[in-house]
Amino acid sequence: MKFVIIGGDAAGMSAASRAKRMNPDMDVMVLEQTCDVSYSACGMPYNIADPQRDMDKLVVRKAQVFIEKNKINLLTGHRVTALDRGGKKVSGITIGGDPFVFDYDKLLIATGAVPVIHNLPGFDLPQVMVLKSLEDGKKIKAMIAQNTIKKAVIIGMGYIALEMCEAFEKRGIKISMVKPGSVFLPWLSSDLAMVVYQELTQKGIDIHSGVPIEKIVPLKNGVQVVCENLTLDADLVLAAFGVAPSSKMAKTAGLDLGISDSIAVDKYLQTSDKDIYAAGDCADAYHVVTDDKCWIPLALRANRAGWAVADNVCGRKTCLQGVAGTSVFKVFSLEVARSGLNFMEAADAGFDPVENNVKTRSRAHGQPDSTPIYINMVADKKTGRLLGAQMVGKEGVAHRINALAVALQNKMTVADFSQTDLAYAPPFGPVWDPLLTAANQLVKKI
Repeated sequence: MKFVIIGGDAAGMSAASRAKRMNPDMDVMVLEQTCDVSYSACGMPYNIADPQRDMDKLVVRKAQVFIEKNKINLLTGHRVTALDRGGKKVSGITIGGDPFVFDYDKLLIATGAVPVIHNLPGFDLPQVMVLKSLEDGKKIKAMIAQNTIKKAVIIGMGYIALEMCEAFEKRGIKISMVKPGSVFLPWLSSDLAMVVYQELTQKGIDIHSGVPIEKIVPLKNGVQVVCENLTLDADLVLAAFGVAPSSKMAKTAGLDLGISDSIAVDKYLQTSDKDIYAAGDCADAYHVVTDDKCWIPLALRANRAGWAVADNVCGRKTCLQGVAGTSVFKVFSLEVARSGLNFMEAADAGFDPVENNVKTRSRAHGQPDSTPIYINMVADKKTGRLLGAQMVGKEGVAHRINALAVALQNKMTVADFSQTDLAYAPPFGPVWDPLLTAANQLVKKI
């Protein structure tokens, strides 16, 4: 069997490595359009913050290791441009301009996601950058090292945008953030979003929400971001509108697409073509709370889905339950985390949601260095089922959210969750854990 994989990052290399372990005689080929595979993209903002760290340190395993140790036919610099389902072939062009065609028995599309770039004047200027690939990170780091970068404008206020605030600030760069949407962090409870907003402004970040961007124009030194009733000068602009599934080739080939134009797959990661799978940020998933399709691009799902594809290709039938959208990111001294649905998402999904906001402490009473933890918890009023939670605090947030993820995966009620036997020690939390306090309060509303 010839197993061809398009894309050599999390899902693609996980699938390739596992398939080779399970079936060493299988012909496994990976086609990666860049020169980098298997790297920690989530670590790029923190690497950029440190001028002494080499960006290549984020590479988990080099291509040559996969080739020599795992015996994977890994071809970097090979960009697949077309998929012929009838002939079971993929074709494309190498980084050197040479065309190629390969046939397959089973195919995995693991093309990931691509940065969203608005079609506005000036976004093609060299000072306007994105951060998605390792090469993007290298370009940003080189620009800071080789030029006098005093001011940066970040367009967008998502995860990458917020993490890059800290990276730029550590490099001594003054930051302005701007976005067309009027609500700062609309997916986060307003009480918790205000905590994040205050953290940014205290660090000197200028935040401009509800400001449509019109164009970016070059100046003698740097560029100017032109918005409605606002202009911002910058030496560097980071376009951080978010990402979209890289699914154009799949669409052209006639594969079914799902939410947000992600590639539609079943719980076995199979597309509408029985010989083609899709995994990672290019594919959709089932949400464990709603059981509906969703598109939530996260690293753990990509790796796990790659494993599942390899199992299925090798004859070991494996399905994935789905995702809860559990995520966490750092905003200067704050940890911001979520899992499951927020209030509006729960209402849109057909639940009868109730929510509460709780402010408690990260450590037991009297413990030094205790800091506030803010929690928003959502449940279904009709059934009492726990639907989601969000947390913000300076400590004790990042790993606490995992308890919520387990509860959501097992469809627990708030009452059941309030009875869970969570660990207690004064340096790590109150006897009533912050999550239990939030659950106990929310039970009263059901």
